[in-house]
Amino acid sequence: MSEALALLVDLLDLERIEVNTFRGRHPVEERQRTFGGQVAAQSLMAAGRTVEVGSVHSLHSYFLRPGDPSIPILYEVDRIRDGRSFTTRRVVAIQHGRAIYNMQASFHTDEVSIEHQFEMPVVPRPETIARLDERIKDDGGNVDEWFKRQHPIDQRFVGELPWSPTRSKEPHQKIWIKADGELPEDPLLHACVITYASDMSLFDSILAPHSISWDLGTFMGASLDHCMWFHRQVHADEWLLYDTDSPIAHAGRGLARGFLWNEAGELMTSMVQEGLTRIIDPTKVKEQA
Repeated sequence: MSEALALLVDLLDLERIEVNTFRGRHPVEERQRTFGGQVAAQSLMAAGRTVEVGSVHSLHSYFLRPGDPSIPILYEVDRIRDGRSFTTRRVVAIQHGRAIYNMQASFHTDEVSIEHQFEMPVVPRPETIARLDERIKDDGGNVDEWFKRQHPIDQRFVGELPWSPTRSKEPHQKIWIKADGELPEDPLLHACVITYASDMSLFDSILAPHSISWDLGTFMGASLDHCMWFHRQVHADEWLLYDTDSPIAHAGRGLARGFLWNEAGELMTSMVQEGLTRIIDPTKVKEQA
């Protein structure tokens, strides 16, 4: 297990301070706001720790305010329903006395029923693609500092990198991802790690067709909501193809979809996210293009 993955596993080991209340910590790093994937993963962990039967099959959530990375986050769990087949939990993440994130998660006991799925896209194997940290060595200052840090997820982009000037500019992206090391056999932990990873690059497909630079003060982007459906028990430490696209961006918001496939071609997880795409200075954006 890499040092970055060990840190993530530690961050997901929430402190229980009351029956339905948990406290989450942050990594020690300089960030203006908390990474959304961290809040979502910790919220799912808080919900799952109050569930005795079934595994997570869906979550629906809203990012309400930027998280403050200098103080812990409190996660309050509402045990909405415990049924025979389905269990529902609501989680509110709180800082400075205000909600910063809201999630509703549902847990289900597996059943035998009808079966069908899409076909997995045909792409090069992950072993034939260099790691992201290896590919960005030659990019120097053209790469955002976020990508230069150590990450708990090994990312291997199929084709050009998202910021490459020679990319196709189609609203599509494919990445092989997996946890950077072996995880314990805990289905909830694996689902939480996948939740964390799902927010690392889903937004990229929204920006792919556009000439946008985050660091020039001309554009503001942020996740507004995030929804996931876990179709099968996912193993975050095995290779998964993350196939994403963006059907539309309009009126200051963009929509992105993602599908996770295992190497056997099974569709494991689906997700949808809407993001804020606010242009602060339109004249400078035109100059970038």
